[in-house]
Amino acid sequence: MTGSFQWVHPQFLWLLLLLPVLAMWKGRWGSPVAVRMPSTDDAVSAGARPRSNVGRLLAFLGLLAFGLLIVALARPRHGKGSTDIEASGIDIMLTLDVSGSMQALDFKLEGKPVNRLEVVKNVVGKFVAQRPNDKLGMLAFAGRPYLVSPLTLDQEFLAKRLADVKMGQVEDGTAIGSAIASSVSHLRNSTAKSRIIILLTDGVNNAGAVNPLTAAEAAKALGIRIYTIGAGTRGEAPMPSRDAFGRPRMQTVKVEIDEEMLAEVASATGGQSFRATDTDSLEKIYQSINQLETTTRKLKKYQSYDELYLWFLVPGVSLLLLELILSQTRFRRLP
Repeated sequence: MTGSFQWVHPQFLWLLLLLPVLAMWKGRWGSPVAVRMPSTDDAVSAGARPRSNVGRLLAFLGLLAFGLLIVALARPRHGKGSTDIEASGIDIMLTLDVSGSMQALDFKLEGKPVNRLEVVKNVVGKFVAQRPNDKLGMLAFAGRPYLVSPLTLDQEFLAKRLADVKMGQVEDGTAIGSAIASSVSHLRNSTAKSRIIILLTDGVNNAGAVNPLTAAEAAKALGIRIYTIGAGTRGEAPMPSRDAFGRPRMQTVKVEIDEEMLAEVASATGGQSFRATDTDSLEKIYQSINQLETTTRKLKKYQSYDELYLWFLVPGVSLLLLELILSQTRFRRLP
């Protein structure tokens, strides 16, 4: 029986790009190493060699150790113990705006003003928990879209990825059209009877090369339905910022949401458009979408996982200790 391979924290894999930089910084895979010098002639000849095979070996061991530790941080795992379950016939992409305007403090949690993104994450988290038999994916966007999670039945994994969503991951802006196009692409190969995009934004399309209505037409052609949500109070909203001296201050900004465009996108695909002006209305919108009629199909859901990170952590730590021991004993550099 084949399983499911996952990276729980795939963002750490970007750190692997630092290894070539470290290698160059060390210089030809290593720094000068100590040699034993029983005579002055040996010292002269040793000094003529900028690098030794031992130096390269120690540097290689250190870099390999760091590479293994980075892979361990990304936490690879393999699904096992799959069972057939009756799952919803709906695959859903949750498409979330993470542009700078999501810092506005016009929503509340437990009676306290909180920025829009924190409220959205809270409400979306509840929505995810209410749909354990759906395959859900997540995409965030600002000046461009990026995938947060592929379609999955693993709610724990999705919840962790949602918790990691934050502003500032990509350049600022609101690329609604590109976000729709990217979401459509991730649903293109889905075999579900119903495929849905729930797009939430608090602005107007001002970035990206794709027109939202053009992207909506592509979604319609593939039978993908789009629900749009405009999030933000009407009128003006408080926005944290900094003055010329870098001191935090609060300013009032105009709330601009292109409701007409969002309505056209939803209508073109057979979906609905909503406006959330506070936390309560946002929760009601997701509850409404949650009432969608579903069909069922059999899918495999992995109930448990083999954690594979120890296969990288133990060798990584071992190599790091070996490099440290060798550099401080047999191959120790002279003062």
